[in-house]
Amino acid sequence: MAHDPVTLRLRLLFGDRLVFGPGKGELLAQIAETGSIAAAGRAMGMSYKRAWALVEEMNAAFRAPLVTSARGGAGGGGAALTEDGHVVLGAYRAMLRATEAAARPEIDRIAALLRDMSGGK
Repeated sequence: MAHDPVTLRLRLLFGDRLVFGPGKGELLAQIAETGSIAAAGRAMGMSYKRAWALVEEMNAAFRAPLVTSARGGAGGGGAALTEDGHVVLGAYRAMLRATEAAARPEIDRIAALLRDMSGGK
């Protein structure tokens, strides 16, 4: 029987602080793709204020900023990942791939025990 795709959510906690997780990973990926914190937030259905708060939180948590930004205006603004931002995003994505690969046999064992809900009930 076919099952819905499984999503793993990996959150990195150092002590009791959440430093990095799926939302921040997606935000970094969207900033890299769009070149804009506002556009990245919009793509995620997130307010500009929330996107900025997450960027500030990440920049404060790491030794060096993960995102740089320039104010808008006549010359235009924008945002980009720093070298460390690219390293963190790449490492996070690699951990996700490795975790998914390592967990696949156990996910399949659990999925085999799920009730068939294809009839809608």
